[in-house]
Amino acid sequence: MTVDDPFKHSTLGSGIFYKNPRAALIWLEKAFGFEPSMVVSDADGRLVHSEMRFGDGYVIVDAEWADHVASPASVAGKNTQSVYVRLKDGIDAHCDRARAAGAEIVQEPADQFYGERQYRARDPEGHVWTFSQTVRSVPREEAERLGDL
Repeated sequence: MTVDDPFKHSTLGSGIFYKNPRAALIWLEKAFGFEPSMVVSDADGRLVHSEMRFGDGYVIVDAEWADHVASPASVAGKNTQSVYVRLKDGIDAHCDRARAAGAEIVQEPADQFYGERQYRARDPEGHVWTFSQTVRSVPREEAERLGDL
């Protein structure tokens, strides 16, 4: 049986864990332009689930609800994943916005051999986000040759 998803989730999303997910919701909107699409609290006002959208993708912003999930802030800054976000345009302005909101820019915007312009930013709890924009159409064979793959 197929049931329509009333929230229109894309095929793939990611869950990101924070010590302070409410602060993360505010910061991600200010720094990266994500839009809150669902925020669910329990009767005591604790956040139990939240989602943010960017383009046709989404991320779940959640608390450290079990021993096997943690913010980098809780594990000495280690990351076991990085979220990649594709921009249609304006990557340099996007980086400026993130920096103004307090993001640590760990890789300044730079053109890559495979045709992307990319930067990386660390959020206040240590998650590393990669933002990328296509700036040149590079055939796969050329990218593989240039990358020595």
